[in-house]
Amino acid sequence: MSDLADFTLTEAVTAVRERKVSSLELLNACFANIERANQQINATTWLNYESARKSARKADQATSNGAKLGPLHGVPMAHKDMFYRSGKPCTCGSRIRRDFVPEVTATVLARMDAAGAYGFGGLNMTEFAGSETGHNREFGDCRNPWNPTYISGGSSSGSGAAVAARMTYAALGSDTAGSIRLPASACGVTGIKPTQTRVSRAGVMPLSFSADVIGPLARTARDCARILSVIAGYDPLDPTSSTEEVPNYEAALDGNVRGLKIGVPTKHFFDHADQPVALAIDEAIRVLEKQGVMVQRIVLPMIDAILAYGGILSRVEAAAIHAEWMRKRPQDYPQDILDWLYASYAIPAPYYVEALSRRGPILREFVKEVFGSVDVLATPTMRTCVPTLIQTDIEKSDASVASVSTSTAMDSNTRFFSYLGLPSINVNCGFNPDGLPVGLSLTSRPFAEVEALKLADAYQQETDWHKHRPPILA
Repeated sequence: MSDLADFTLTEAVTAVRERKVSSLELLNACFANIERANQQINATTWLNYESARKSARKADQATSNGAKLGPLHGVPMAHKDMFYRSGKPCTCGSRIRRDFVPEVTATVLARMDAAGAYGFGGLNMTEFAGSETGHNREFGDCRNPWNPTYISGGSSSGSGAAVAARMTYAALGSDTAGSIRLPASACGVTGIKPTQTRVSRAGVMPLSFSADVIGPLARTARDCARILSVIAGYDPLDPTSSTEEVPNYEAALDGNVRGLKIGVPTKHFFDHADQPVALAIDEAIRVLEKQGVMVQRIVLPMIDAILAYGGILSRVEAAAIHAEWMRKRPQDYPQDILDWLYASYAIPAPYYVEALSRRGPILREFVKEVFGSVDVLATPTMRTCVPTLIQTDIEKSDASVASVSTSTAMDSNTRFFSYLGLPSINVNCGFNPDGLPVGLSLTSRPFAEVEALKLADAYQQETDWHKHRPPILA
């Protein structure tokens, strides 16, 4: 293997454990690709090589000493710049928090530290995680490694772009309406949004109390499974986190998916889909069928209500979170987020209470009606082909109407599952004629991440889309 950064995360851990490579060599491989590609895609907000080098040497010493090694031992990573680490910068992609240095460390980072991973930087994101595209006025737009004139997706834009460009072996992201799945789809990597409450949010910048979810982006489903096994589980620092038992996700990836039932929705998810997207999804489903998966068309209930209620929840809660800054520093927000927040203040309180109170009954009915007949839903992550940065630049007046329409179409499929809090994973299932990735989403019932991961892993065992390197690394 010519580039050590081509290792998947699990391969990198094994290589360090077996002393085939050092942790420092892995770190240097990541920084070599940062040097090669970051000027074109702008995936990072800050880097700290010297601190990471010390961590790498410490990891290598532990390996040499025969110490007990964790499941992420010796792997360098960078994460979306909204996970707090005491004494380190955390910009949240924003002007307001450009100089913010937290005094606490996010539980997910602490758990990854304990598993042997270490960080070396912060990754670009849309400002305050408020957009689907990857535009950022303060730190510059994040760009797609497959073609820098296209978006990287958002809001975990740098996470998707950096993993695809082999700048990091994996990255944490957050997902409120699609912010893990969209950049994973746009950049051709694997990203999972776990069940809402499955992973602690303590020490993480909030956007919506009812919808925020933390999860990994990596190159394979197996990578995501390993990270999820580390970060999932109850945390007393986050009383909303679930006490549901955490399985060994990776151990369940045995390649056997025979007999699993996939449901393909007949409405909404394929409406007005671009042809390259529809064709790639159809072919991906055929691959799974050949592995013994049963496929059936299914009508999903309450589609309009779920979409409407989901939009109300996230908007009102974001407006509440930003209320003080909106009163004192509105000039420090980009215009698109400012407009979005101002409009959110006009939503009547009874609408919000209705959206919140109806969530449980709708979820119960949805699970009964849908997952009573199928195990997993298969849908396009995005119905459209990946758009360009210009097409989605809402602040350009000559394209603002089209940009809003394009952005709304981008997250329509992902927002649906966010209101329900369901686990959903994106896998790359091909490329459109412009050379941009197409994403397949596999969504399962609450706390059934294993089923979605099994299908994603089985698909990746039969295909090689996830192994393609973006041309920016040529």
